[in-house]
Amino acid sequence: MSDRGIVSYERVSDSYLKQRQLKGRAGWFLLWGLGVGAVISGDFYGWNFGLAKGGFWGLTIATLLMGIMYICMVFSIAELSAALPHAGGFYSFTRSAFGPVVGFICGVALAIEYILTPATIVVGLTGYVQPLIPTMPVWGLWILAYAIFVAINIWNVDLTFYVGLFLTIIAVMVLLIFYISMTVSGVFNLEQLFNISAAPGQLATWLPKGWTGVFAAIPYAIWFYLGIEEVPLAAEETRKVKSDIPLALIFGIFTLVVLSFLTLIINSGVGGGAAAIGGSNIPLADGFDSYFGKGTSSALVTAMALTCGMIASFHTIIYAYGRILFSLSRAGYLPRWISLTNKNHTPYVAIILGALVGLVCAEIINISGSGGAGKILLNMSVFGAVISYLLVMLSYIKLKLDRPDLLSAYESPLGIKGAIVGMILAVVALFACFVDPDYRFGVWGVSIFMLAAIAFFWIFTRHRLVARAPEEKAALLSKRELRTMEE
Repeated sequence: MSDRGIVSYERVSDSYLKQRQLKGRAGWFLLWGLGVGAVISGDFYGWNFGLAKGGFWGLTIATLLMGIMYICMVFSIAELSAALPHAGGFYSFTRSAFGPVVGFICGVALAIEYILTPATIVVGLTGYVQPLIPTMPVWGLWILAYAIFVAINIWNVDLTFYVGLFLTIIAVMVLLIFYISMTVSGVFNLEQLFNISAAPGQLATWLPKGWTGVFAAIPYAIWFYLGIEEVPLAAEETRKVKSDIPLALIFGIFTLVVLSFLTLIINSGVGGGAAAIGGSNIPLADGFDSYFGKGTSSALVTAMALTCGMIASFHTIIYAYGRILFSLSRAGYLPRWISLTNKNHTPYVAIILGALVGLVCAEIINISGSGGAGKILLNMSVFGAVISYLLVMLSYIKLKLDRPDLLSAYESPLGIKGAIVGMILAVVALFACFVDPDYRFGVWGVSIFMLAAIAFFWIFTRHRLVARAPEEKAALLSKRELRTMEE
């Protein structure tokens, strides 16, 4: 064992790492499917609640600001991924920049985001599928969805990537069909974008909820993009990390920006317009109903949206929480048994554990009477995500200044200035999560969970870290310390 400040490292055998290996050879297009697939459910559900908060223009401004934040972040993490290609993703970056405590905090924030996001999606799935199977209880649908896609993720990583790509492509096609059919048929009505009643003293056609509404819409605008940051988690299962991950991230974010504005504009202008879509649990299905009318055709389209849109994200983010739990456990921050892999080199324990936690969170909120489970889980996911965004952009700036030699495989065209812009917008988004009373239940939930995780680390695991874990090894080598860690 060796001590380094407030943490200690234990010696592990070669068999320890052999039992915790990932294998895969994904190319940039499969990674594009992973990243876009993780996000695309945001075009089917969740974003629309921002219409009720800020009106059409309020949500549009919020979406523009968050789009800029994500573009800045994507270029930064593309550079970091090429330099530090490990399954820990953001945790690896912040560990190298700020040490084990901040790295662990970022890792926990990521785990919260990725565990709660599938729970949010599975609640949204219920709204799409329950009309097709009205006799099946809500919890039964949740368990069925988790069981199917947890099994796929455990079975084989190549299957995981290809299923994700297939679902993502079909989901994009569903959205494109929606955009074209709504506009060509004349169902889309521009005036319907502005039918949300104005708050006292506000102009209904501009900002019906004022600039406060823009601020309140930010967490829902994030739902258009949340999840693209999971691509670096695939670093240890990628063929050409230094080129494929940056390419997938950059093509992915620009795909999502285009889809986000098309969805926002067209889906808000059909059916009952922004006023109705802003409160809908199935906004895309409501839009299709305005074209097909309710009936067999509408039910079929709903099933397509369910299978290919919502499940694309559900499936790919199960992959993400499996990798972040795996990497934190492999390095000793979480109990080490969580990082065990099976004969196909998938972290089966982490995947199952994350599913159980997500199901419990969804059910607790569902039966608590605290309001819509989907909205609460969404806000908890966003809060965890924004914490990690702030930390990773600070990490990029610090590593760029302290270790310019490290960040040389790929260089962000936006550089430090882009990271600063992204960091400022992340602070704005973080503040937005605190201010609105409707978000506070989720914020407090995430805060309590993070404090509990930090307490666990401080009491039980900070003296049992693993220096040979790739993320730790990279951070320690950068300080020329690895040679003495296990002496």
